[in-house]
Amino acid sequence: MSASGPMDALAPPLSSVLPATLELIGVSCVRGTRRLFDSANAVIRAGELLRVQGANGAGKTSLLRTVCGLSSPDRGEVRWKGQALAGQRDEFHRDLIYIGHAAALKDDLSARENLLAACLLGGQRPASAALMQALAAAGLRQREHLSARSLSQGQRRRVALARLLLEPHPPLWVLDEPFNALDAAASDWLLGVVTSQLRRGGIVVLTSHQPVAIDPSLPQVTLTL
Repeated sequence: MSASGPMDALAPPLSSVLPATLELIGVSCVRGTRRLFDSANAVIRAGELLRVQGANGAGKTSLLRTVCGLSSPDRGEVRWKGQALAGQRDEFHRDLIYIGHAAALKDDLSARENLLAACLLGGQRPASAALMQALAAAGLRQREHLSARSLSQGQRRRVALARLLLEPHPPLWVLDEPFNALDAAASDWLLGVVTSQLRRGGIVVLTSHQPVAIDPSLPQVTLTL
């Protein structure tokens, strides 16, 4: 198996200067009685993008959850910095931001409160000013205090994605359909954020049903399930 404007990408430095490598070694996934994929192999180094593609139901989300340590493979192993995930859970999760295909916001909380909650769960403790700056950069200026239920699907998505702009800045991003529900301006903004992460030596793993025009000069790996 192989612009300028209010949505400019912020580019804080990575929290870790150690070279990072993500390895998928013969990873297989079974759900119920069905084998979703078998023997997925890839090596992704610092500054590289892994694009996971496949038909609906091929197991793309399952693979991303396995990469994050949220699910265990039926066979095979995921390694981070040369070590299996099982032996370094705490350190690995400090190095990771995972954003699933659903925004997963609490409707009764404001955009700012939802972003803060996601950061705290992920081990980030940003200042209030940093939260506001990130939401403004994501195109949510003057919506920071609105409840999530009053936001459009695209705005809800941008609340979740605003976490990518906050320090500490983990070296590994795993993004499941991050461009879903985004308009053209927001898609361009996110493309800039992802590009900045790669250029400063981070790793990005993503799935997308739409073309993602990453700078071809940046190293990219494609894994088809």
